[in-house]
Amino acid sequence: MDYSSNNVIVQMVEWLLFPGNWSGVRGIPARVLEHIGYTLLTMLIAVLIAAPVGLYVGHTGKGRVVVVAAIGTLRALPTLGMVFLFVLLAGLGLMPPIWALVLLAVPPLLSGIYAGISSVDPSVTDAARSLGMNELQILFTVELPNALQVIMGGVRAATLQVVATAAVVAYINLGGLGVFLVEGTQIRDNGRLFGGAVLITVLALVVDFALGLLQRWLVPPGLRIDYGREAPQNSGRQQAVASAQGGTT
Repeated sequence: MDYSSNNVIVQMVEWLLFPGNWSGVRGIPARVLEHIGYTLLTMLIAVLIAAPVGLYVGHTGKGRVVVVAAIGTLRALPTLGMVFLFVLLAGLGLMPPIWALVLLAVPPLLSGIYAGISSVDPSVTDAARSLGMNELQILFTVELPNALQVIMGGVRAATLQVVATAAVVAYINLGGLGVFLVEGTQIRDNGRLFGGAVLITVLALVVDFALGLLQRWLVPPGLRIDYGREAPQNSGRQQAVASAQGGTT
């Protein structure tokens, strides 16, 4: 068999254009929907975990060292290894790989929420307190709107990582676009293997574009951060923002 790059590209294009691959429960559209479903479920659970912690730590400053250490530890965990660990502990099923993906999504989410809230100019929150606002009002009506751009950066980073990594669920026969990678490797079908990789890449780009539009819609123009024109005196805010946005560059 010719394994040259040109031959691989031809095989990939032929596989992508073959009508039979675009229909049925094992077709590309069905696998895309499964992949999106796993991503949405993972992100929902990760947000429910990361949002309360990030908002609390960002607003109060308490537990900052613990959160930073936890973020670093979670980022070092191998996702595929965690999938098999959870399967060994809990058995086959949907949730073991989902929990492994949640561990992947929590660090950028937590980093974005914490950094976004803590980077809000203290003079803004002080002014809100002088107006008689309580801490919850300050958090949700002052800090959260001002932190949305950084928070959305964390959401985008987490979502892209999950979309790119959700292929691991196919190793325990749960579907998604990773099925094409597994099948292509097993039967040495380069067209299927690289076609699946292209589909995951395209899906990640589409999701990132959609989240970018959502970010522009959520964040008012006056609250958007222009990193190229950030004033030197705001270097503390720049460092906090950069720590959350590092995964999106």
